[in-house]
Amino acid sequence: MKITDVQACVIGRQEAHSGGSVWTFVRIYTDEGIVGTGECNSGGPGYSGFATKEAIIAMKHRLIGEDPFNINMIYEKLRRGGRYGGSTTAPLIFALTGIDNALYDIVGKALNVPVYKLLGGKFRDKIRLYADCHAGETDDAQAYAQKAMEVVEMGFSAVKFDVDNTGTGKLDDYNWTVGAKEMTHVIGLIEGIREAVGYEIDLAIDCHGQFDLPSAITLAKAVEPLRLLWLEEPVPAENLDALAQVRSTSSTVICTGENQYTRFEFIEMFAKKAVDIIMPDLAKAGGIAEGKRIADIADAHYIPIAPHNVSSPLGMMAACHVMAAVPNFLLLEFHALDIPWWNDLCDGDKPFVENGFMTVSERPGIGVELNPAAAKSLLWNGDTYFD
Repeated sequence: MKITDVQACVIGRQEAHSGGSVWTFVRIYTDEGIVGTGECNSGGPGYSGFATKEAIIAMKHRLIGEDPFNINMIYEKLRRGGRYGGSTTAPLIFALTGIDNALYDIVGKALNVPVYKLLGGKFRDKIRLYADCHAGETDDAQAYAQKAMEVVEMGFSAVKFDVDNTGTGKLDDYNWTVGAKEMTHVIGLIEGIREAVGYEIDLAIDCHGQFDLPSAITLAKAVEPLRLLWLEEPVPAENLDALAQVRSTSSTVICTGENQYTRFEFIEMFAKKAVDIIMPDLAKAGGIAEGKRIADIADAHYIPIAPHNVSSPLGMMAACHVMAAVPNFLLLEFHALDIPWWNDLCDGDKPFVENGFMTVSERPGIGVELNPAAAKSLLWNGDTYFD
């Protein structure tokens, strides 16, 4: 079997509180008529959305004629060949992720097996999800608590809320110090959510890397009695020494990793003892095989993995195959509560999400396909669909 063509397109629509609802899809064609589709991060709607697509097309000439079964060789060919051009940084690593996932889709279809069987089988049939929640355009503590209860009633046993931009007490748009008014408000929000859901529901809190070191330490220590599932990115991701300092000062569980790419960056994170839980985004961290490598290295450090996820059902199912195949899986993010068309974009075993879980597909390959009609209606900024 040989690769004959590589195409890409960008799909999505801007929604309130869902900046991640813009995705790049790569489709790889073969001379045996088997076609694989992979999803990867688009770079976000804050930019053109087309940087990843352009990177995919730029790699096309290095893929034509290759045997798609040689997934690891192709990955290393693209990664090593582009090291001096930034192949392990965005958007090139995003493009490589989509290509890798599409190759796994091809091989699974060719062998008539789901992707998880290509990774050594599965530890679990269902993937437990946590819901990324938003309380709307309010910073009222009661609204946060009410939203949490609504999501729990949907069947989710874990929820996450953002506290980095509540609208109350912010000192400065660029100074990441959290003053007394904002800190009091943030702590009150977290306390209110915990009181509403109780201690049998997991509660995670996301700071989006928007706090400075002393503010992060203050918050981490203040919420120790609330037994958070984790405190996410309390400081920016680029300084692991600062993150390690936050972790060392508090018993609050620290989680990060959505802005780290490939196993090499996670090895550094573990060496610096900067994290308790990792959250790589498997739509931009190198692909299915690299996701499993990251998880396996984390497992050797007794660290669980809870991937960040803002993907469509296709990309999310790809992550599910990886998380089914590793022992140290904790949770997978569900970020589409506020995207009404999310379930319609793809075809597969529906509903994709039910009672806080996603069932791992038994269909060949990834097991989820784009719905052409829905996808064409959601093409990003006039992009064109696959031939």
